[in-house]
Amino acid sequence: MMVFLFSQFHDNLKSNGEDLLTAVVPLMKLLSLTVIGLVLAHPKTQIIPRSTFKLLSKLVFALFLPCIIFIHLGQSITLKNFTLWWFIPVNVIVSTVIGCLLGYVVTVICRTPPEFIRFTIIGTAFGNTGNLLLAIVGSVCHSENNPFGPDCHRTGVAYVSFAQWVAVILVYTLVYHMMEPPLEYYEIVEEGTEIVEEQVPVNDISRPLLVEAEWPGIEDKETEHCKTPFIARMFNNISGISQASIPDFELQEEVGGHSPKSIRCLAEPRVVRKMRHVAEQTPIQHIMQPPTIASLMAIIIGMVPQLKAFVFGDDAALSFITDSLDILAGAMVPSVMLILGGMLAEGPNESRLGIWTTVGIIVARLLLLPLIGVGVVYSADKLNLLVQGDQMYRFILLLQYTTPSAILLGAIASLRGYAVSEASAVIFWQHVCALFSISIWIIVYFRLLLSYV
Repeated sequence: MMVFLFSQFHDNLKSNGEDLLTAVVPLMKLLSLTVIGLVLAHPKTQIIPRSTFKLLSKLVFALFLPCIIFIHLGQSITLKNFTLWWFIPVNVIVSTVIGCLLGYVVTVICRTPPEFIRFTIIGTAFGNTGNLLLAIVGSVCHSENNPFGPDCHRTGVAYVSFAQWVAVILVYTLVYHMMEPPLEYYEIVEEGTEIVEEQVPVNDISRPLLVEAEWPGIEDKETEHCKTPFIARMFNNISGISQASIPDFELQEEVGGHSPKSIRCLAEPRVVRKMRHVAEQTPIQHIMQPPTIASLMAIIIGMVPQLKAFVFGDDAALSFITDSLDILAGAMVPSVMLILGGMLAEGPNESRLGIWTTVGIIVARLLLLPLIGVGVVYSADKLNLLVQGDQMYRFILLLQYTTPSAILLGAIASLRGYAVSEASAVIFWQHVCALFSISIWIIVYFRLLLSYV
């Protein structure tokens, strides 16, 4: 009897040790790449200048990331899969909504400074569902004895890529407007005259790497009202704000009042007209970026069998092109982690957010949200909303809740001129803590997923 119990304990200990290694080793690989980037970019060493990292980030955004999305999503997607995978983009929206609620709780408990309430909410809600997830999948699937089988990398990248378009829409709608400078704290020099911030040249290499680490060139998308509280002024109900300092956004009637615009304005209620103005100022037209284009092309080609046979496969007529793109895609993961190391080498900026709010965002984003995510995915599985028997599918859904705030949040903060230093500090400390939290959650997820097998 004692021999049997010892044998069971030894087997369980061995199993736990194998699960621990399976979960930790992929993160150690990514950590090693990040440390290399940190050493190369550290101000004391300056082995590689910051301009090189900026160029590398542009290559990732415009070339490596679209290549990996197109190759793996195009090979995996079919018309049937398109209908089966619907919960992946929905899960991004669900996690963002839950994150917003957690962020609001953080503002109440931690007594966040009023001017940073919206930043705290969106900083808790908007996670990295792109580059970091692709890096984790690439690292987990790198070894042959991974728990997800021989198609681990292809299916994992396909699942992550399938959610890219939702994340981009969220960036240019919810995140863009939530990061609007607060009207109450928007400085007025004199009546009708706003403070004009010093414009930094677009190609200035002195700008922090955080601004361009995940979406280089985003500041080129600056619109007329980027750095102004546009929505708050449109729907202003705040007392004490000088009405003379608020520009008139109403459409002016042309001479005679017979123009189409004037007729449309007369026909529209005031609130509807203001909402239309806000929609017109939403830069949703910039959604067509290289990764998004690659996703759409992969989906269209993948769902048409004739096109798919022409582009993908060993016998395809364009196989030499897809093989070339596959070679380029291999540079994506190491490049992303080197850029992350270069970003961390710059360190956090000074923040007026407060230590308790910063800690609250980290706890909510890296501990509470993943715990809630387990419940969401488990409930969806019980309701038969997920692909049956596909553990990688569940793994990606769970990972969407575990990542730190997207680095892109720093670029949006710079674009809108709101909480720039605070975004840098929060993103820095979240990524430092995420090295440990993601390791723990991957161990938990492996145990949960292997128990289903």
